[in-house]
Amino acid sequence: MAITAAQVKELRDRTNAGMMDCKKALGETAGDMEAAVDWLRTKGLAAAAKKAGRTAAEGLVGVAVDGTKGAVVEINSETDFVAKNERFQEFVADVAKLALGVDGDIEALAAATYPSGGTVAEKLTDNIATIGENQSLRRTATVSVDQGAVVSYVHNAAAPGMGKIGVLVALEGDADTATLEALGKQLAMHIAAANPLALDADGLDADMIEREREIAKAKAMESGKPENIAEKMVEGSIAKFKKENALLSQLFVMDNKTPIADVVASAAKEAGKSITLKAFERFQLGEGIEKEESDFAAEVAAAAGVSA
Repeated sequence: MAITAAQVKELRDRTNAGMMDCKKALGETAGDMEAAVDWLRTKGLAAAAKKAGRTAAEGLVGVAVDGTKGAVVEINSETDFVAKNERFQEFVADVAKLALGVDGDIEALAAATYPSGGTVAEKLTDNIATIGENQSLRRTATVSVDQGAVVSYVHNAAAPGMGKIGVLVALEGDADTATLEALGKQLAMHIAAANPLALDADGLDADMIEREREIAKAKAMESGKPENIAEKMVEGSIAKFKKENALLSQLFVMDNKTPIADVVASAAKEAGKSITLKAFERFQLGEGIEKEESDFAAEVAAAAGVSA
């Protein structure tokens, strides 16, 4: 099948592999994007990307906290200009607060009553007509604790409670509020930077682990090592993947040596109270959304000799 410039560009964006390597990978896998990513990784030509696709959508991620519950929402727009619009920012703030009551149900959020009347979906339609640009209510999630604190953090905030990365951290325990808030802020900043995929190793997606295992097996086979050594290489790769992608085993970005589980335990010991990291949510604007850039695709076509 003919490999298009757009396919080459998408694979290059997702893997940072060379243009010709991307073209070859797509050729070897009959244009299957996911298989091409795995092919490049097996050959050692691509980094182990965590995200499902290139982050490209505009808009804002908004967070809201009420007592021991927090909510995060993502609302997209066509351009970054809209994200700076006061009307759009007010809408994001209002929707984040409403999200506290829907427990992650995006349809229920769309149907929720908006403060000025009508539903969230109707207000969104009105905003589209008024601002003159398409917008969408993409996703929402909540975290909560019975006793303790939920702490929010927005990286590079465009306005209070909203920006391009929003994080919620749920800390269960009987430590004082100031202690939980300080610890939660540090953990949230770590989560924003390190992008863990689950709270602990058991929470990592089983299909993802299996995919990593198949890639590790292919690499081990290509190494030419004896079977018993190859098996140890595979298990070592999986153990490393779990450690690097589960929050509790990640090394704290503040010192790059202390596991997050130990950071929490140390804070609890110092406070003389119980503290458990119960849950977290991390939304990054545009995760998994691909936005076309036709000019660059034409550049790839010229260099790679494929059809645009």
